Order: sequence, then structure tokens, then C-alpha cells
Amino acid sequence: MHSQPDWQPTVTDLSHSQRFARDAYRALLVEVNLTPKPGLVDRHNNGAHRDMDIGHFYRSSRAIGRWLPYFIREGMADAGLPAEQQLARLRPLGMACEEQMFRATGGINTHKGSVFSLGLLCCAFGRLQQQQRQIDAQSLCGEVAQMCRGLVSRELQRNNAGQTAGQRLFAEFGLSGARGEAESGFQQVIGGSLPLYRQRIASSCGEQVALLDSLLWLMAHNDDTNVASRGGIKGLRWLQHYASQLLAQGGAGSAQGIARLRQFDVACIASNLSPGGSADLLIVTWLLAQLPQTGA
Repeated sequence: MHSQPDWQPTVTDLSHSQRFARDAYRALLVEVNLTPKPGLVDRHNNGAHRDMDIGHFYRSSRAIGRWLPYFIREGMADAGLPAEQQLARLRPLGMACEEQMFRATGGINTHKGSVFSLGLLCCAFGRLQQQQRQIDAQSLCGEVAQMCRGLVSRELQRNNAGQTAGQRLFAEFGLSGARGEAESGFQQVIGGSLPLYRQRIASSCGEQVALLDSLLWLMAHNDDTNVASRGGIKGLRWLQHYASQLLAQGGAGSAQGIARLRQFDVACIASNLSPGGSADLLIVTWLLAQLPQTGA
């Protein structure tokens, strides 16, 4: 595997794919630049992280962005295969992309979850495009679900010795993390954060408020393994309750919304909690929001 991709799509044959790959890259930047984000790296501070700052996320995003067209090409090349065979064929590419992320950040895990989710979505995009099928948020996530069928059972339930953080959290608390979200077809996004984001945009509240409220919704509903690994179930439930309260008080668009988010940030930092899994799903939310709403 080359250290850097040596293939670049041409404008003539992959213009739609190029646009999607570009938006997937932009989604990484949209998320990290969003401020204030409780417990997360943003333009104001490093959240609950002592080993990374916004510069790490910029470098990571650039490294990942170079690989996203490759995931689309893989999906196009494998479009004639059953979706259930796709994930195994995608793993070497995902591992190579992840390696470049670590190389760009000096070994710091900034976007491992997003390499997984964006890689899946880009591959699904390539499959649907090659099959000349309709591409929208529902169809794309449906294809991801097909690609990931049985993933939680294979990697978390069977022969679970608890050797990885994800396996330990599944064994102890039943949290399926990024694998479960992918196998569900990103149902937290499709059924929650994406409709909320679209609703906020339609009400002309602005993209920042729409994104912050979508993040709060995800923090309130997502069983974030990043939070549970730092603060246990007690920490996770505290964070979920706090986010729910802020939404009930009007979210980021209320009179005190941004001030409350800053207070939430301080509280998360004090508790060493960082909702990285919800941040990954916010990236997915924004990316899917860029697709046309067919049949709407």
C-alpha cells in the first residue's frame, strides 16, 4: 500500500464523486471549527484533551481528505459484489488512511471514528453511483447498514475477551459504539440530528446554531463510548442529562444559549469528559445534509 494515494479522479468521470469527497473533507473542518463545543477541541480551547489541539485536527483532516476519493473508487469497483462482502475488502484501505492520520498527528487519535464512518459513506456512495441508484441520506445509510450487517455480533459479541476498549464497554454496559451506529445505518443521525439540523436551517436560525443544537441532541441521546471510557456510565448519564436540559432551555439559539454551552464546556473539562463519538456523528450529520432531499 502506497503511503499516499497515487490516484486522483478526473472531473469528467467523477464530478459527483469529487463533490461528495470534497464535502466529506469539509465536514471534518466544519466540526472542529464549531465553537463552543462542550469537552471537545474547538477554536476556543482543547476541551478535555491534553494531548491535542486544533492544529492536530487540521493536519488530520488534510491527511484523511486525500484518501476519501479512494473509498469512493473502491465502492465503484466492487459495486457488482453483495454489500455484505464490501467491509472486508475496505479494511486495508481504512487501515492505510488511519496510518496516515496517525502520521500527520504524531500518533494522536484525532479522527479514527471518522475514518470509519466517512470511509463507509464514501464507499457506499461509489456503490450507489455505479449501480445508478438514487443517492440521498436514506439510501446511503441503508447501503452502509447492508455493508455492516452482523458487525456488532462478529466483533463485539462473539469471543469477546474484553481486550479492546470497545469490547470492554460492550461486555460491561452493552454499548456498541461506532460499530453499532454503522450497522444501524446511522439511525441516531437519520432519525434525530439530521431532521433537527434541517429544521433549524429551515427556521433561519443559522448554521452554527443548527450544528450546536444537533450536537446537543446527539450528546443527549448517543451512548458515547468515548464518554463512558472516561467517566463510566455515571459520567455518560450526567452528560446526556446536561445536554437534554440545555435543549429543553432553548438550545444554542436561546438568549443564554452560548453562555450555557460555555458553562457546559467548563463542566466537561472538569470531569475529563469528551463526547468524541457524538462529534463523529455530527460530521456525518453535516455531510448528509449536503445531499439533495429526494421526494421531499
